[in-house]
Amino acid sequence: MKYQLKIEVSLKPGHSDPEGETTAHLLKELGYKVEKVNVSKIYSVVLDAESEKEAETKAEEMCRRLLANPTKDNYAIVIEEEK
Repeated sequence: MKYQLKIEVSLKPGHSDPEGETTAHLLKELGYKVEKVNVSKIYSVVLDAESEKEAETKAEEMCRRLLANPTKDNYAIVIEEEK
């Protein structure tokens, strides 16, 4: 069965986000009343798995092994059966 994974990786609180800071600064220069910008990455993955539980296990493994740095990143996983 195929599953659609959406994995969002973002910085943990307390870690600097230079891309977010630069974006906030530029938006302010354009006249927007922006207080703060946080940047995150979203990975869309189509995965073959026997069950949703297996898909979740594989997604967690992907995050731990490659997609997220546990020292500085948080991640959230959404799993849907592909139609």
